[in-house]
Amino acid sequence: MKIRLSFLERLLERRLDRRWKTAATLADLGDLMALWLEGEIASWPGYAPGYGPDEETRELIPTLAAANRAGYVTVASQPAVDPEVGFDGQIWQQKAAVEGFVRDRNLLRDLVDAAYEAGLDVEVADTLDTGERGIVVTLRGGEPYTGFGGYLNGAELRGMWPGIGSGALDDVFRSVRITLAAPEYGAAAGARVWQVLESVISRVPAAGGTTSDPR
Repeated sequence: MKIRLSFLERLLERRLDRRWKTAATLADLGDLMALWLEGEIASWPGYAPGYGPDEETRELIPTLAAANRAGYVTVASQPAVDPEVGFDGQIWQQKAAVEGFVRDRNLLRDLVDAAYEAGLDVEVADTLDTGERGIVVTLRGGEPYTGFGGYLNGAELRGMWPGIGSGALDDVFRSVRITLAAPEYGAAAGARVWQVLESVISRVPAAGGTTSDPR
């Protein structure tokens, strides 16, 4: 019985994973990303196969899953961490930050307006914004180590979403990518990022965001 159950689980996992290939819209990707965050799907294109969210983001899963279902399809996120000595003996500092794709113009406006009002760092970019450089969100030994946002060309966007349905990929190219980050390092400032995100997505109808073009 144990072997049979394991076999059925693998079949179910493959069936769910194949849904990426039939995704027709950005909203479909958001629904699938939410399932991945919640552990219902084993993998998502562009991430290590068979791996779920990093342990440090576990407490953010409800907020991130809701954001994806609301039309903000997240591809990177991290909680804030107070300065600490890392495994390499260097001092690590980390800002709370999230990055994702949006097509609905109302959701985009609400995210940007709420983020600026809260004093967050914001970057909005589409496939033509070649000058965008991203936002540094992690320091190692006082030097930039990780950044969110920044310009992505067509090949990089396809590489982020390999194997998804052509309709969904078209939606990715039509989307705007928005990055929100805390203005300072540390847990106290980081709380504002998730407060803003939760406030905005709580106003989105339960059916999720639309696919109207923001441009």
